[in-house]
Amino acid sequence: MTIKAAFNVQRDHFRLQVDFELPARGVTALFGPSGCGKTTLLRAMAGLERCPGHFWLGEQCWQDQQFFVPTHQRRLGYVFQEASLFAHLSVLGNLEYGWRRIPAAQRRADKAQIIDWLGLTPLLKQKAAELSGGQRQRVAIGRALLTSPELLLLDEPLSALDNRAKREILPLLERLSAQARVPVFYVTHAPEEVERLADRVLLMDQGRITCNDSLQQALARPDTPLYKDDEVAGIIEGRLAAPLADGRLPFDCKAGRIWLADLAPLTSDSVRLRILASDVSIALTHISGISIVNQLPATVASIIPLTKGRMLLRLTLAGGEQIPAQLSAYSVAQLGLTSGSRCYALIKAAALLV
Repeated sequence: MTIKAAFNVQRDHFRLQVDFELPARGVTALFGPSGCGKTTLLRAMAGLERCPGHFWLGEQCWQDQQFFVPTHQRRLGYVFQEASLFAHLSVLGNLEYGWRRIPAAQRRADKAQIIDWLGLTPLLKQKAAELSGGQRQRVAIGRALLTSPELLLLDEPLSALDNRAKREILPLLERLSAQARVPVFYVTHAPEEVERLADRVLLMDQGRITCNDSLQQALARPDTPLYKDDEVAGIIEGRLAAPLADGRLPFDCKAGRIWLADLAPLTSDSVRLRILASDVSIALTHISGISIVNQLPATVASIIPLTKGRMLLRLTLAGGEQIPAQLSAYSVAQLGLTSGSRCYALIKAAALLV
């Protein structure tokens, strides 16, 4: 199933003109600077911004030249920057507002399961006005899920929260798409949220989509706005194994096993590893007698000149994942590296996104 959309919004000093198609699964991050049209696009998808264009969710047409489904008839959940709860209602009352909107025969969400998953059971009797920012957003997410949506739209849900509340909400957002079993569009201007949450990225600038790629492809672009040259990173998904007595933490992925020094709670869920280009070296053969224990077979996919005599290499690992490496032009020449060269990626450091 795919999502197909095209919108044209004209205002005095701004124009949104987008046309895209992508898989209707996982989390799609809308990323770009303030004022680039991210929220306007989300509102157009929800039907809150009525404008020329079309919007298809699989075989369902929500808008075309002759047809327009009003927002209240679209099976979607919308979570805003500020949790728009009913202050006079309890947490349970807010949750059941979404639940009761849906006829019993159309309910796909398990109310008790969602309340438990979001940790809301102790809060059910409290008034919405008594909640912290993080608690309010958890209730807003729960209310959206209890409408049994076929599409979930989140407009910078962490931007109004302090760091403690963000740490509370982020793990929930990571599991959100799987929990909701629907595609999620997530507006943000924070690269770290894209790294941690996105399966796909729509990069936006001045009302247009400049990139419609998987997370790995978006990170691999030499002109990506997600990072500056010296902050280029790659993301690998895998699972943690039990830590060893010597303190090493095994991370298993398609490329093999990577040893980490991080301490982290074991989880059955997939976790993500962030690898900076500056923390990857290259060798033509496996090296013994060296402190770098992570040495993975790789193939050079591309070599891109940067500034000040530096080169950015994209390395394809055994499982198909790509990671970056930053070398001097001199080192690239000395090693005779070209596109297609086989080598070993020496990973000096990596950070779990937890």
